[in-house]
Amino acid sequence: MSGIAIGATMFAILLAMLVLRVHIGITMFVVGAGGYLTMMGGELPPFLNMLKNLAYARLSNYDLAVIPMFLLMGQFATHGGLSRALFRCVSSLVGHWRGGVAIASTGACAGFGAICGSSLATAATMGQVALPELKRYNYSGALSTGALAAGGTLGILIPPSVPLVIYAVLTQESIGKLFMAAVLPGLIAMLGYMLVIRIIVTLKPEAGPAGPHVPLAEKLRSIANVTPVALIFLVVIVGIYGGWANPTEAASIGAAACGILAVVTGGMRAEGVRESVLGAAEATAMIFLVLLGADMLNTGLALTQMPVELANWVRDSGLPPLLVLTAILLIYVFLGCVMDAMAMILLTIPIFYPVIMGLEFWGLAPEEKSIWFGILVLMVVEIGLVHPPVGMNIYIINKAAKDVPLTDTFRGVMPFLASDMMRITLLLFFPAISLYLVRTFGG
Repeated sequence: MSGIAIGATMFAILLAMLVLRVHIGITMFVVGAGGYLTMMGGELPPFLNMLKNLAYARLSNYDLAVIPMFLLMGQFATHGGLSRALFRCVSSLVGHWRGGVAIASTGACAGFGAICGSSLATAATMGQVALPELKRYNYSGALSTGALAAGGTLGILIPPSVPLVIYAVLTQESIGKLFMAAVLPGLIAMLGYMLVIRIIVTLKPEAGPAGPHVPLAEKLRSIANVTPVALIFLVVIVGIYGGWANPTEAASIGAAACGILAVVTGGMRAEGVRESVLGAAEATAMIFLVLLGADMLNTGLALTQMPVELANWVRDSGLPPLLVLTAILLIYVFLGCVMDAMAMILLTIPIFYPVIMGLEFWGLAPEEKSIWFGILVLMVVEIGLVHPPVGMNIYIINKAAKDVPLTDTFRGVMPFLASDMMRITLLLFFPAISLYLVRTFGG
């Protein structure tokens, strides 16, 4: 049996186990171990020798320390009530517009994503905060849940972003430059969602009635309440971009600042601190388990030479590079039906990255091509959070809404998916959008 055949068999078994709902980390580890043993003729000593070094080689990577820090920062923001302050601030400014409360929800999702880095956490937290207000002002269930499900994806689009950290570790790319490259696409995503809401309420005014005007004094008070949150974000991001702190140091400062702020202004007590630390630990353990499984799978695939052979075949096939990239992006959309964003990145980047790096796109230098591809991947995998049948953000928001049928939520998210497709097409043909800040400030 050839290496390519073994690699193809590994993928078939992997997909079958995923359909049976085996945990993605365990699935990748078992399939990778099986592939490794098959390629080594079933000899255990080489396998055990590799296995004893696998966990240490991955988890001793200093860059991974940024993940629990960003997760802890998001936990403190959630338990300290910072998400509610963000929503009240944006709502006080635009809530009196038609569709303004939904627009405020999107803006608050972007703000919370800037201190969280997780789409699921952003959707769950902002759903609890915004859904009661949307219901109070008689917003349609489709618009309310659709806007929040789509807005939740901003958690991984607006830096800091945990999936981007994983991509950086897998590709040996700069975390700071990837964060910088994600800023403009993330802002475009937020503005695109807001525009979708305006179009919906223009065509169907009863879907998003205007809220009451808020007195100037209350607006100023709400802005003052979120100023510390904005300062934390600026310290973290400017610290990374400015070079005076690496991502782990900046994330540690942000987590400590969010914790102090949550205690002082949000009233978080010992129980909230315990829940925050436990929540961050559980999420970190899950991510690291998936990382170990991906390393085992990639080790097995490396022995089969399948990634190298695939890259060589694509390079020698004469296919237009844009056609190859479009096919890869469509594969991500398909994979989004059966797995989450983290699993997709860990599973596919070791295979697709060499393919992309071997092709020519718009005259980009290798580092720029690597960063541009990372942002494109991030944009596509977030679609998996809001399209059927997985659409984790949709299920989270729909469960929180309770009285909104799931079909209404899926229908409500469709216009936002159209906005996503337009944004991805724009980034595909105009890489400068994601590379502008890197070229200007990245050195």
